[in-house]
Amino acid sequence: MSKEYNSIISVKNLHKDFRIARRGRGLKGAIRYLFSRKYTIKRAVNDISFEIAPGDMVGYIGRNGAGKSTTIKMMTGILVPTSGEIVVDGIVPYKKRTLNGGKIGVVFGQRTQLRWDIPVIESYRLLKEIYNIPIKVYKENIEYFSYLLKLNNLLSIPARKLSLGQRMQCDLVASFLHNPMIVYLDEPTIGMDIIGKENIRDFIKSINKERGTTVILTTHDLTDIEDICKRAIIIDSGKKIYDGGFEKLDEQFGGYRILKFELKDTALSIEKFNSLPDGMEIISLENNYFKTRINKNIISAPEGIRFIIDKVNCLDVSIEDTSIATTIKAIYRNGLKT
Repeated sequence: MSKEYNSIISVKNLHKDFRIARRGRGLKGAIRYLFSRKYTIKRAVNDISFEIAPGDMVGYIGRNGAGKSTTIKMMTGILVPTSGEIVVDGIVPYKKRTLNGGKIGVVFGQRTQLRWDIPVIESYRLLKEIYNIPIKVYKENIEYFSYLLKLNNLLSIPARKLSLGQRMQCDLVASFLHNPMIVYLDEPTIGMDIIGKENIRDFIKSINKERGTTVILTTHDLTDIEDICKRAIIIDSGKKIYDGGFEKLDEQFGGYRILKFELKDTALSIEKFNSLPDGMEIISLENNYFKTRINKNIISAPEGIRFIIDKVNCLDVSIEDTSIATTIKAIYRNGLKT
């Protein structure tokens, strides 16, 4: 573990550039591409720094192409940084891949650790040998994890016959099987129904609480992030734009509120609300309920309410705080404005 920081993961001034070959148009371009290639440099990660303490559960968030997966691959040792420093539990991941690999667990989207044509339990037995898991630990983990995720009926089935949601659950067990210190999870609830997602979230929180496993979670399901994690790191275009708790995120950037009106007239059309003031936007008009989003930095809730009730007859009105997911989506859409 890093002595300078009380952290299990230390990332300093991290950069990652990719050389991308440029190909000209047509036959001439193809011939030139074969003999004389020109390259452009794409910076996928741009001067990112952060510290993660043992036992933290951190949401690593960003749009597609923001640099999330590239960062994770450098932390796992798959990619080598162009510049900057990564230290994971006292070692540099890409310099000591085998040692680092024994300390971490990974679920990478739809890339499975399970062997396609053999029963799931046989894949687990292979992982037991790969990681040199003591037989007692292996049996206890299989029993406990299967109980938590209700997997007993799936263990004898080949991975190719599992649904995506079932396979993701089995892959999650594979990533925790050797009691790793750190687990990187990329879209761990993809393909799951509501109950399956709840089981996964409860599983991750239970293992973190009982064993102090550090969890780095990347997902587009922001409900997963909000339920599992206490801290978010948000990146965009390769740069870190936020690092902190959700309360601070909402306080600093959650400038939106939802106003819901119950209308007396059930026959109103959406065109009735086209001329809303600055800072108000239409969400929906269904039956006799009208919803609008207001930016509290531009217009206050009382001003928004007064505008609508002066325009139409209302039976009731309520104010809703937006979710963390809505706040983060607004940051993606409008950029980060302090």
